[in-house]
Amino acid sequence: MFPDQFNFQLAINDFQSARLKAGIQEVLARITGKSTQLLSYEEVAEKLKLRSRTERGIQHIPLNAIVGSVGRYTDFTRTFLPRSDKDRERWSRVKAAFVGSNASLPPIEAYKVGEAYFVVDGNHRVSIARQEGLLSIEGRVIEFKTDIPLTPNVQPDDLIIKAEYAEFLDTTRIHESRPNVDLSVTSCCQYEKLIEQIQICQYVMQEERRQETPIRDAAANWYDTIYIPLAEAIRDRGLLRWFPNRTITDLFLWISENRAALEKELGWEIQSDIAATDLILEESAKSEPGSWRKAHMVARYTDHLFTDLLVPLSGFKESWDALDQALIIAKHENAKLHGLHIVETIDDAHSSDSLGVKARFDQTCAEAGVEGNLAIDVGDITTRICERAVLTDLIVVKITNPPTAGISALQSPFRKIIEKSSRPLLTIPEEARPFKRALLAFDGSDRAKEALFVATYLAEMWKTELVVFTALDSPQLKADAQDHVRRYLDLHEVEAEYIVSDRGATEHLKQTADENNIDLVLMGGYGGSKLQQVFIGSALDYMLRESNIPIFICR
Repeated sequence: MFPDQFNFQLAINDFQSARLKAGIQEVLARITGKSTQLLSYEEVAEKLKLRSRTERGIQHIPLNAIVGSVGRYTDFTRTFLPRSDKDRERWSRVKAAFVGSNASLPPIEAYKVGEAYFVVDGNHRVSIARQEGLLSIEGRVIEFKTDIPLTPNVQPDDLIIKAEYAEFLDTTRIHESRPNVDLSVTSCCQYEKLIEQIQICQYVMQEERRQETPIRDAAANWYDTIYIPLAEAIRDRGLLRWFPNRTITDLFLWISENRAALEKELGWEIQSDIAATDLILEESAKSEPGSWRKAHMVARYTDHLFTDLLVPLSGFKESWDALDQALIIAKHENAKLHGLHIVETIDDAHSSDSLGVKARFDQTCAEAGVEGNLAIDVGDITTRICERAVLTDLIVVKITNPPTAGISALQSPFRKIIEKSSRPLLTIPEEARPFKRALLAFDGSDRAKEALFVATYLAEMWKTELVVFTALDSPQLKADAQDHVRRYLDLHEVEAEYIVSDRGATEHLKQTADENNIDLVLMGGYGGSKLQQVFIGSALDYMLRESNIPIFICR
């Protein structure tokens, strides 16, 4: 047998092997749902509205970036395995010639679209190069400009989404007014929703300007004022790590839709970044100490820490102290107040008493120049407060029935709010305070570090004087327990007074607060087992019962 015949026979064997692999791939594709089809250049060109072309000359083309073909996309699989026995003769001759010449394959011709390539001439050469394990092949490249990201992992079904994106860009021209914009999504029919938002912006702009507003201008305004703030919140809070294989625009739409539903149900306007934070806390362990701090880390250094305050109001005279305190915070933080009046029945919600609470709330906020709205809800007080708290930054609540001493403390509704709420609480025992001097009760726990985070913010932004108190009544605490606090405050250039006590924290904490003219105590929530809290006593419960100073409770 001559060498050429021998090489041809080997090539036929290789073809049969490649055909078998192609069959296996197609079976697996039915199981996994991932297509093995090459893309049709003609279809891509139509859907992405390809126009201008540029000659790029001879280049090294990565073989795994070749995703389609011009005219022969049905002859090979996505990895360029032959799909038909009719191709055996030609495939084998090209393979035999390649082996016999002991040289590289002649350059192919290809179109480049984004990061993907389509074979114009040389499909068999690409197939053989891949079977030989080569990483690239030379080719004459013509590049077509596209504003749609096209990568080598694109699937045939993705073309529907790409086509919708192309239509969206053609309508809004957002890529021209905002270069490098990326509004990619992973499912179809999403761009219609973006167009609806832009059209709403267009209508509002026309009403304000009293003149026709082009959709292009409305799209740019929508992008700057609606899309970017929420997209930045998603990015800054690392939300994408909880939703692999999704894009920022996917989550933008999801949050936008759910926020609208929540606003309708609750009767509240919900800020975009709060909605994004809510998602994070649902996906991560909401009960873990430090989750609130992590979610608010960016806002703490770039904006206000408390932008939405929840204020439960019973309607009784003493409950209005909580609103007075919330107004002080709102003026400092430029925050919105979300009042909450909870009743037992639907009829109670429409009673004169409930409507009176709402009227007084609205009037008080208006006179103070603070934006606020009050919702009247029906149900269990503890449950409703915890449900609504997740959409805010802080609960400001009047404490009228603090947890008692002993085992009955475990049944306290107020204690249940502290344990179940995913947000910090500020308790108001008497009148509102200005927060000129704050005492941080620090025991080194994660909850105490959460309190340190807030105390430092108040010292920096409110100019609150800070006293740090540590009681060495626990075997885990040492005399250097405050070193962490000192390093943290030094980093933020905050000065503080330091008090270390070898007496029990329960009583000495209150005494220290009284002696130092403290008008705010910051401390962690419940720690240790419930048995320890019952039989040894809880410093937090003691302060809630015995002190007349507002307490900021971090969980």
